[in-house]
Amino acid sequence: MHRFLLALLVALLPAASVFAQDWAKARLEKSPRHHEEVKIKQGERDVQSFVVFPEVKDKATAVLVIHEIFGLTDWVRSVADQLAEAGYIAIAPDLLSDMGGKGHSTADFSDRNSVMKAIRDLPPDQITADLNAVAKYVAALPACNGKLVVCGFCWGGGQSFRYATNNKDIKAAFVFYGTGPNEENEIARITCPVYGFYGENDNRVNATIPKSEELMKKAEKKYEPVTYTGAGHGFMRAGEDPAGSEPNHEANKKARDDAWKRWKELLKKV
Repeated sequence: MHRFLLALLVALLPAASVFAQDWAKARLEKSPRHHEEVKIKQGERDVQSFVVFPEVKDKATAVLVIHEIFGLTDWVRSVADQLAEAGYIAIAPDLLSDMGGKGHSTADFSDRNSVMKAIRDLPPDQITADLNAVAKYVAALPACNGKLVVCGFCWGGGQSFRYATNNKDIKAAFVFYGTGPNEENEIARITCPVYGFYGENDNRVNATIPKSEELMKKAEKKYEPVTYTGAGHGFMRAGEDPAGSEPNHEANKKARDDAWKRWKELLKKV
């Protein structure tokens, strides 16, 4: 019996780790900023979203944060908090809201693989509708100055690039290691600058950058990709994780710090 229980615990560890992120949770718990969990109506569904407000005297620009393929985790919430620390209203929707049953969210899925599958199966039109509902909500907040930008990581990075083709009102798109649209008619709809953040050791994604550059240049759109030396896919999260042990952990940490610096400088120009 003891062997069976041990084997079961070992089998569950990888699934639990994507939700645990104790280091990110601890950072959130120490934050002095105001956090809210809100439900935003979109059709017959409620899009559960995490909102963080900055401690500033004037109205602030809003940042729509699109999560990784692992869903709305503590790390994604922590990113929202760090954006608020920098002076912005941040809102991170859980795009798996109600997808496992009414009231369900990322944390209600049984394991990492089921989360990833559910996200891959999300209908593109539903994703756009969810993001539009969240964008409308945050832009209308009394504390918001009406300006909205979008960012995303991994799967969310690709979605942030795609969302730039579907919302003419966003002022900038920040794509963290995500792929771009492949169709000229989609690229033609983009009305804002797109800034890319990529890890050098991530050829799966980086192989798509030249095509994005070609399409964006042809459409006379602004696209500025930057590749960070030695970093791998997911370096914004991996570089922050104190338990990181992969060979390029130090490169990820540096890339994460350099990317944040660049990101904040770009946000100031919005």
